[in-house]
Amino acid sequence: MASVSTAAASLLTVALVFAFLARKRRRSTLPLPPGPRPLPFIGNALDMPSKEMRTAFREMNEKYGDIVYLDALGQPMIIVGSHEVAVDLLDKRSSNYSDRGSSAMIDIVGAGWAVTLLRYGEEWRRHRRAIHQYFNAGAVAQYAKSQKLETHRLVRRLIDDPEHFRNHLRHFFGSSALRISHGIEVDDEPVDYLKIADDAMDIFAAAFEPGKYLVEIIPWLARMPSWFPGAGAKRDGEVWRPIIYKMVSAPWDAAMEKMRLGTASPSMVKGLVEQMREDDGPDQLEVIKSAAAVTFAAGSDTTFSTMQTFFMAMTMYPEVQKKAQDELMAVIGPHRLPEKDDEPSLPYIQAITKECIRWRSVVPLNVPHRSLEDDEYKGYFIPKGSIIITNISAFSHDPIMYPNPDVFSPERFLKNGKIDPAVHDPATMAFGYGRRVCPGKHFAETSLFIVIATVLHTLSLSPVVGPDGQPIMPSGKMTHGLLSYPEPFQCDIKSRSSELEALIRSSCTNMQGVRAAQS
Repeated sequence: MASVSTAAASLLTVALVFAFLARKRRRSTLPLPPGPRPLPFIGNALDMPSKEMRTAFREMNEKYGDIVYLDALGQPMIIVGSHEVAVDLLDKRSSNYSDRGSSAMIDIVGAGWAVTLLRYGEEWRRHRRAIHQYFNAGAVAQYAKSQKLETHRLVRRLIDDPEHFRNHLRHFFGSSALRISHGIEVDDEPVDYLKIADDAMDIFAAAFEPGKYLVEIIPWLARMPSWFPGAGAKRDGEVWRPIIYKMVSAPWDAAMEKMRLGTASPSMVKGLVEQMREDDGPDQLEVIKSAAAVTFAAGSDTTFSTMQTFFMAMTMYPEVQKKAQDELMAVIGPHRLPEKDDEPSLPYIQAITKECIRWRSVVPLNVPHRSLEDDEYKGYFIPKGSIIITNISAFSHDPIMYPNPDVFSPERFLKNGKIDPAVHDPATMAFGYGRRVCPGKHFAETSLFIVIATVLHTLSLSPVVGPDGQPIMPSGKMTHGLLSYPEPFQCDIKSRSSELEALIRSSCTNMQGVRAAQS
């Protein structure tokens, strides 16, 4: 073991020397942004938080300003502390700030197919174009009917089995995404595709949690044996790679087999494969395979987190739920269910949707961007290759932008009974910036509205009562990682009226009849 420790120490020494030389090469007449004082050789490596990163970075910005510089063993990092700075850099200068940093974990877990992690360039554009065809603002309208019917099935499950509401939410978003991406009906398949996606997204959240793995700072560790000190990521990767591969390959193989048999339903895979030209090679099939996998994975997970936030908020804030149900009864009435076309007439429901997005961030630190060239901003030098971290959870809790930010208050978005355009829309932060904005943004917002409206119109949500007769309230806290979810909580769910429940069940029965006739 002594030789192993010596080798690890030597490796770290060499890394520190290279980091020092790299910093020496980066010179500019302009000063670097302010930040913690770096130490010789290691820079700000000791200032990098290993947990509670969103809080630690917010405190750095409060101390040093809206743009903070860190040097992590030669890797320049910019911590952005305000939405305004994020817009200036990532939106207005998107040609320079749309890259992603190289990550050893991408190869270790086998995530090189994920467009979210691809470096900026032609390959990324090809993936992005494939996804955009099916999720631009115009294309999303074609999914409205399917979203409504899936929502009714969700409500029926919540009525029949309220205790497992989280599983039902997972099923709703996963089945909707898989139908669009691969044309697969989850309930008709023996393969548990949703469990496959769930396992894979748990890996993503763990593998790409900032600061978790030393290999992200010392990439050479990726070439060391898995038993080598500091190479724990490789041991995890050996377990994780087959799970990630299965999430990509299993639905793809099923979709291609259905196409071969002539039984494939309309989907992203079917449409993009049929669009292929004769001169398109196997690499185009890989682009389609990857784009479909990203659609399935992201659609199964990110909006799922926001819907858990909605259930948590309604459990904690009964007065908000009451106001929403009063609006729904006044506009929709007791004899029908909400439609997407009702959205303009339901400003309070719109405000709840916005507040769910703002109140608890799904990707609290965004996925970091990377600068392609040296830049200057407000008199400061930003070196080429800087990692740009945008603390979205801090932006959405800016007390100047959103007074009393810790309180769930849809009223903040309203003025005179209408959506107030003067209040900043949190979706412009939550879905990312610039050319890296989430391509599923329009689909996610549509899904959130119709589910929130339908659940509130048909169901009553409240805390579960404990053995002592007291309500068991959710903590309101979120988990840590690249993706964030509400900590587990209980929720008592009941149908609001027999008539509305009958409408839900009738809709589900009619849909099953249509599907049976089509098959």
